[in-house]
Amino acid sequence: MNILHLSAECYPIAKVGGLADVVGALPKYQQRAGHAARCIMPFYQNRYTETHAFDPVFTGEIALGEESYPFSLLRPQDENLEIEVLLVQIPGLLSTDHVYSSDDAKRFLAFSLAALTWIIQQATPPDVVHCHDHHTGLVPFLMSHSLPFARLKNTPSVLTIHNAQYRGEFSWDRRHWLPEFPPERAGLLDWDGQINPLAAAIKCAWAVTTVSPGYLEEMKQQARGLEHLIRHEQAKCRGILNGVDFEVWDPETDPYLPTNYRSATVHAGKKANKEWLCEQFQIDGTLPLFVFIGRLVYEKGADVLAEALAETLPAQNFSVLLLGSGEPHLEARLTALKDRFPGHCGAYIGYNEELAHRLYAGGDFLLMPSRVEPCGLNQMYALRYGTLPIVRSVGGLKDTVVSIAEAGGFGIRHAECSVSDIATAIAQARSLWSDPRRMKKLVRRTMARDNSWEHSTKQYLQLYSSYIP
Repeated sequence: MNILHLSAECYPIAKVGGLADVVGALPKYQQRAGHAARCIMPFYQNRYTETHAFDPVFTGEIALGEESYPFSLLRPQDENLEIEVLLVQIPGLLSTDHVYSSDDAKRFLAFSLAALTWIIQQATPPDVVHCHDHHTGLVPFLMSHSLPFARLKNTPSVLTIHNAQYRGEFSWDRRHWLPEFPPERAGLLDWDGQINPLAAAIKCAWAVTTVSPGYLEEMKQQARGLEHLIRHEQAKCRGILNGVDFEVWDPETDPYLPTNYRSATVHAGKKANKEWLCEQFQIDGTLPLFVFIGRLVYEKGADVLAEALAETLPAQNFSVLLLGSGEPHLEARLTALKDRFPGHCGAYIGYNEELAHRLYAGGDFLLMPSRVEPCGLNQMYALRYGTLPIVRSVGGLKDTVVSIAEAGGFGIRHAECSVSDIATAIAQARSLWSDPRRMKKLVRRTMARDNSWEHSTKQYLQLYSSYIP
């Protein structure tokens, strides 16, 4: 099969969250299964694009109403990329120093139009177009109903919902941005009186997947107004759990780690990495180390976590390291914890891929008190590195973390995103840490988990095949 992925992010070129890791890995594993898989993404002004050379592949022009924009497709000259990635460069729209902004409706529509313009110029269209999240949500509609792209009407489109909290909606006043389509099809774009790219994709894509079975079931009950639509379209919906790229996330070969290790040497290896972290952040390394890695936003429970830590850190019987960025007031609250509890709390505000790997390797426990977690990759990275996850029972977290209260369990789960539940989970983890024999057994159990992409890749390929004659 010839598979084309469209995404706003792709690791290692541009990453804000887990979307980049998925799109950077899934096509690679599809290629290894014998298929031609590649990705198209926007060209941003970032560290990657500033430090790599590119070859021009295609030039064209798109129109958003009366405005015309020239664009180029560029291919990186990067021997380390295992998949072909094409970047859409649109000066003044996409070529910014940020992935997301307040003008995303226009930016990602322009990206989608440019990608489709290139696709219809190819001698043979792809067998399937796989769209990721609302950023490319208008593509299935345009393929099926827009006159300029009529050639793609019979090409299957698949939508993967990584996070339904964001839909990309914009006013009907901007309908003129869209290329010509039959007026009677306008209802496919509409949800609650606006053009809603995510809703349009759910209606128009041939198949819809979510990034975990648990998240699909939750969306049927709570999806910020899309619940009825998900239930109406449930016949074409499937939950396919994300995987982990075991080559990128391997403590034995990870170039970011001060000390590499494998299952047989995990205890010495984690001890060495923990000592490095504690020295860098000047915190007490003799205590259990809890780590948090993620966006500092409401859906990740960062506000409640800050409150729970403020309540539990005064006992000075554990240490915590925090890595992330997000809402300024939450960044300030977590930075204040570092100043309030020196020697027991450290914080790095921002994005740091190297430090993230080191936190997974050196931490004893990972905190994930999310209100919403469609799949979650952090807990699977933690398992790979022998760090025990403490998670709220939601979405993909409950699909991937088995509680130590159950047979074969290896993590701690709590029911609510609340101060009391988080505090209780921390206390439970501290008690567990005080039993070294049991801790060692659980650490080895986590590292034996197989959350690689192989199984998920097979499910996606089977899904594609069901729509291809």
